[in-house]
Amino acid sequence: MDNSQFNKGVIELCVLSLIKQKDRYGYQLIEIISKSVTISEGAVYPILRRLTKEGCFKTYLLESKTGPPRKYYKITKMGSDKATAQANAWAELSASINKLLTQVN
Repeated sequence: MDNSQFNKGVIELCVLSLIKQKDRYGYQLIEIISKSVTISEGAVYPILRRLTKEGCFKTYLLESKTGPPRKYYKITKMGSDKATAQANAWAELSASINKLLTQVN
């Protein structure tokens, strides 16, 4: 079963939720998400670019102690609203699926 579209949606929800908590940079997101979900390093950056282009994030650079400056992502009102809507949709979907699975068994 190809889960790529499903995974993209889940990763987008994770990215939005994590940046809603606090400003983060790309590799930091990869490290956090990969502790719970198997992802490739290249999966997060296209999502960050798209959501930034859509107005969900603003970016800024901060100097790093261990290399070049890092691009941080800060959520906008639009991004926060999108994160909330996706989290609510996820909660409804997972509750419906869990209910269905318990009826089957």
